[in-house]
Amino acid sequence: MQFIDLSAQQKRIRSKIESRINHVLDHGKYIMGPEVKELEEKLSAFVGTSHCITCSSGTDALLIALMALDIGPGDEVITVPYTWISSAEVIALLNAKPVFVDIQPDTFNMDPDLIEAAITPHTKAIMPVSIYGQCANMTRINAIAAKHNIPVIEDGAQSFGATHYGKKSCGLSTSGCTSFFPSKPLGCYGDGGAVFTNDDSLAEKMRQIRVHGQMVKHQHPLVGINGRLDTLQAAILLEKLEIFPEECSLRWEVGQRYNKLFSGISGIQVPVIGAGNDSVYAQYTLLTEVREKLSNALKVKGIPSVAYYAVPLHLQGAFEFLGHKAGDFPVAEKIAALCLSLPMHPYLLAEEQETLLQAIRHGCQKLSESPSESPTACIAGGMMKPPSKGALC
Repeated sequence: MQFIDLSAQQKRIRSKIESRINHVLDHGKYIMGPEVKELEEKLSAFVGTSHCITCSSGTDALLIALMALDIGPGDEVITVPYTWISSAEVIALLNAKPVFVDIQPDTFNMDPDLIEAAITPHTKAIMPVSIYGQCANMTRINAIAAKHNIPVIEDGAQSFGATHYGKKSCGLSTSGCTSFFPSKPLGCYGDGGAVFTNDDSLAEKMRQIRVHGQMVKHQHPLVGINGRLDTLQAAILLEKLEIFPEECSLRWEVGQRYNKLFSGISGIQVPVIGAGNDSVYAQYTLLTEVREKLSNALKVKGIPSVAYYAVPLHLQGAFEFLGHKAGDFPVAEKIAALCLSLPMHPYLLAEEQETLLQAIRHGCQKLSESPSESPTACIAGGMMKPPSKGALC
């Protein structure tokens, strides 16, 4: 079983992708070719924003968004410790300070209740991360930001295609950023990303930053980066975008099948979808006290699983300079210790999911038969409680 089956998607559209690639090879405009502009227009229409600026990676998308706001030394940006390192890395690269706030125990996204206490006169942006396929509570986050006149940058690398109260991820705030890394909901065959905004002046500045701060050839009023998206990747994304809405629906169906399979099983907390949200299930992530045992039980059956963000950012050596310690962000630390992501992609079959469930049942049955291996606690509904006799986990 594949953790993310890119080959199933490729079989559907390979000839069309090859045709797109061949067209690029024929015209030879490998940098900023016509496919880049075409993709930006279509992505803009999909998200519902005035502007889309494609770029070389999701990391560079975040960097460009921050640079466009002139964030630098002495500034602070509020984000979360439970995410991929890019979210805070780009802040530190600009010599600004990442300020972490904890996450919610159910959606694993930024806890809006904690934001205002983290705001200081140095706060220049808030960067919520829409984790595992659904948006953070952008309605509340935007309201807090507006109250304090602070811009919001959504890190939507995992939620592209999802909606929050009917509006698309990446079109919910001052700017939204996404990644086209191959494993993302909409991925290319290399690195790629995009920034979205409705702010004309920000968009113009982002386009300059993307090409070394250049406004016209040989004139560089800004310091920028080499952040362009390759034309070949744009061509691939154009074809993938054609089937993306259908794939978002298929991801939702796969997620709901998982929820049904695990419903009522003690010891497993399934993903909770926040109010007003749907999810593209970039990952399908359970919480369990016996993560390693379940992972091993799946591995025996040839089923991969991943514990993402097992070390939260505030405990990473790269951010030792912030002076954090274990216990500073207890929810993030708890989720990091308990999360287990299962195979997830639009083409995952119901039979494969049933096989996965049986592997977990079998593994946990073996645990229950061995007193020395039995877990001491389970998770149900997000609360710790002793396991019931014969219960899974």
